[in-house]
Amino acid sequence: MEIVLNGQPMSLTAPISVAQLVEQLGFLGKRIAVERNGEIVPKSQYSTCDLACADRLEIVVAVGGG
Repeated sequence: MEIVLNGQPMSLTAPISVAQLVEQLGFLGKRIAVERNGEIVPKSQYSTCDLACADRLEIVVAVGGG
């Protein structure tokens, strides 16, 4: 299954949820925002939001500072 992650094509071997992708990418426990096909995915829905072929995802890591 092919998706686009932060503008780059990515192949997934099996259907997964946003939560599984976040864990696979090493973002677990970090402050992130996930956008799927132009809409923000609430953190409470990561485990129930299954990815589909051709989904476009943007994952942004919050960076602290002043």
